[in-house]
Amino acid sequence: MSKELREMMKQADALTPDEQLRLIAYLTQRLQHCEITRKPRHKVTEFIGIAPNHLGGMDAQEYITRMRRGEFPELEIEEMESRKQE
Repeated sequence: MSKELREMMKQADALTPDEQLRLIAYLTQRLQHCEITRKPRHKVTEFIGIAPNHLGGMDAQEYITRMRRGEFPELEIEEMESRKQE
């Protein structure tokens, strides 16, 4: 939410109920003439393969568990990647 919107909402709170209703009517009337476009929704399957093999084949849960233990699985993954390139 923008800073401007928060400020306008504070100002609207200070209005009397009658003034708030007039503001609602004004905004509603303005919006009736606008075309509102929604952002396209994406399916999860669209993201398949975007970031392949970032864990070098390591299971994501194993990676997290080892990170929490203070191990550095990313170094292992880098080593595996460099071996593949040789």
